[in-house]
Amino acid sequence: MNPARTTPSWSATTTIGTAWMSYLRCSSPAEVYSTLLTATSRLDSTAHLRTTSAHVAHVADENTATSHGASTPAIVGGGAIPRPGEVSLAHRGVLFLDELPEFRRHVLEALRQPTEDGEVTLVRAGRCVTYPARFSLVAAMNPCPCGHLGDAVRRCRCTVPELMRYRRRISGPLLDRIDLQVDVPPVAAKALAGGGGGPGSAEVRARVLRVRRRSAERAPAARVNARLRGALLRRHCTPDEAGRALLTQVVERLGLSARGHDKVLRVARTIADLDGADGVGAAHVAEAVQYRALDRPLG
Repeated sequence: MNPARTTPSWSATTTIGTAWMSYLRCSSPAEVYSTLLTATSRLDSTAHLRTTSAHVAHVADENTATSHGASTPAIVGGGAIPRPGEVSLAHRGVLFLDELPEFRRHVLEALRQPTEDGEVTLVRAGRCVTYPARFSLVAAMNPCPCGHLGDAVRRCRCTVPELMRYRRRISGPLLDRIDLQVDVPPVAAKALAGGGGGPGSAEVRARVLRVRRRSAERAPAARVNARLRGALLRRHCTPDEAGRALLTQVVERLGLSARGHDKVLRVARTIADLDGADGVGAAHVAEAVQYRALDRPLG
């Protein structure tokens, strides 16, 4: 599969398991938009979809908002009497953060613990409260400050230093915790007028359930590929010889961390499951690496 181009509108997700992979393997940008919108509007009744703007944060009371950016307590929880934040309200569901780089740095850094552990612990004046926070994080950002990087029609006016400062608003440790980093090019007007042509929700759901059954049968202790750790990760996600050679080359070239290396392995295992393959091959590793768009150097 050819590497993705660096083009407008980024989409990212963590704690992915298997669900979002089916949507991102669509063949065109229009299908990506169509299936993502359909999927998020038809989540299972036990899940939640929480949408938080960089400038307006909806907390426990839906009428409560701040116009100066979401605060850390609004996102992860807090207060004199510790109350759950957006990450806990989105437990077993989806938390969508729009305009990701516009969030304050300390707010984004507060997401690192809950995305890794699936829970958030709040310590306040003699009391300690732990809330569940096992959610799928989906975020969107422009490719550059002006929003036109890679656009075939409108010319990007950003300089390389401006691009670098924009990217640095999201720290490396947080990017390491994002399984899929996908660039989505603009959808042509003709495609928008023609409507979505991607797979329907029923088809995608059947694919996801099939893969989840495979992963649960293979590793009952983890149940889904996203939770494979340590020995289980090595046993079930290690690719063949060609895949190992490719992964080693990619890690050295992109400077991936150990966490980033393991993310690629889990995603490659999920891709292999979607293909119905027993083992992880070089093609699965190559596709998984393609979904690390923000790890690639500018230019």
